[in-house]
Amino acid sequence: MDSGGDKRNRQLKQAICYSNVASRRSASPSVIVIGSGFAGISAARALHDASFQVTVLESRNRIGGRVCTDYSFGFPVDLGASWLHGVGNENPLAPVIGRLGLPLYRTSGDNSVLYDHDLESYALFDMDGNQVPQELVSQVGKTFEAILEETNKVREGITEDMSILQAISIVLERNPKLRLEGLPYKVLQWYLCRMEGWFAADAETISLQCWDKEELLPGGHGLMVRGYSPVIHTLAKGLDIRLGHRVTKINRRKNGVKVTIVNGTTFFADAAIIAVPLGVLKSNLIKFEPRLPQWKEQAIADLGVGIENKIILHFDRVFWPNVEFLGVVSETSYGCSYFLNLHKATGHPLLVYMPAGQLAKDIEKLSDEAAANFAFVHLKKILPDASTPIQHLVSRWGSDVNSLGSYSYDAVGKPHDLYEKLRIPVDNLFFAGEATSADYPGSVHGAYHTGQMATEDCRVRVQGYGELDILHPAMGGEDAPASVPLLISRI
Repeated sequence: MDSGGDKRNRQLKQAICYSNVASRRSASPSVIVIGSGFAGISAARALHDASFQVTVLESRNRIGGRVCTDYSFGFPVDLGASWLHGVGNENPLAPVIGRLGLPLYRTSGDNSVLYDHDLESYALFDMDGNQVPQELVSQVGKTFEAILEETNKVREGITEDMSILQAISIVLERNPKLRLEGLPYKVLQWYLCRMEGWFAADAETISLQCWDKEELLPGGHGLMVRGYSPVIHTLAKGLDIRLGHRVTKINRRKNGVKVTIVNGTTFFADAAIIAVPLGVLKSNLIKFEPRLPQWKEQAIADLGVGIENKIILHFDRVFWPNVEFLGVVSETSYGCSYFLNLHKATGHPLLVYMPAGQLAKDIEKLSDEAAANFAFVHLKKILPDASTPIQHLVSRWGSDVNSLGSYSYDAVGKPHDLYEKLRIPVDNLFFAGEATSADYPGSVHGAYHTGQMATEDCRVRVQGYGELDILHPAMGGEDAPASVPLLISRI
């Protein structure tokens, strides 16, 4: 992290307001928020602005969670979330980003089969470095769309769930015209690889019944050119955030909650909002006393959590085509790969290799140096004249004890209502995070929205009255226009 980030962290550490002391002098209700990702900060911001006493406990030495903007190259690069999915008024985060004047680079419209990029923005290559004709890429894209549409018929004809991969196999058996061979088959595997990247999971683990249940907001997809860090730090201004406070135990009582951190220090409040990643809940690193209800534990156990990582390669010059994505096609989706071209969006000579699912797990076993070399070897296959990167960054969301995964997805045989079950409060414990969003799982705006919902639930419980007015004074107050992000480019 850059010195600016360290400075902000020191300021946050110093901004302790001794809320336990203050609570004895005031009737204001108190809430502990566990986790300072977008869900936790969203909740803490709204509660703070509603005159609650709020303490945020964060295990890391920075805020943001799975949003992590790195500045070590001398400019911002997101190691975690980097897109705004749904660039328009319906996105709860759009007005926040708009008021901050942050630029977005649009990577697709609403109808992209690959969700976050349009077909014409790709350059695909085979393992020998030969570029796949663009017409073939488009043709196979249409075939892939047709295959996914046909899986609906498979879904309608079964009572038990199966994986999306198994459904695709059935579709190809029933529809010989959709079967591909040779290079077109390899391109189809690349499309499947991209789909797996969207869910951060392998196709054989993704539910046919539920894979398309999330709501895709209109407006297309926009890349945060300056990263998500300015947004989360603006929302966090003035909050009492305790960094390096890893929670180990949450004890709920009739008159409040007691939260214990790793060094034995305890915090007391009227209620708690738990906004830690699903992977952390699955790990049982946080003990609940008494135990959570069986239905809640089951929801935690059954929701899928996937892994997608970034290997960011910084070069001294641009030697690749002026497209948004470079792809390598292969006989299997595991063998395929893709590189995001950040030069087109940011002007910096960066390529981002993005492995997901089992491939991401396997690469996490390598050192940073070996992981960067793995990505570069794939790049050299398609661009033999590629120059050696001068710097690299490697994310490890699957093995990071603070995340233990990238984001949630619907696993085979598990119902979509698990997201809602994970969100439902238990006494004075409230839950937030992308894995509690039935409509927008796996997204930053989904996490942000669940923080607002948890705040409303908490206020009704603690104060006993109606819905909370969501305020954003740090972005200009209620009088500021709720506009879509204005600085959108597609150049």
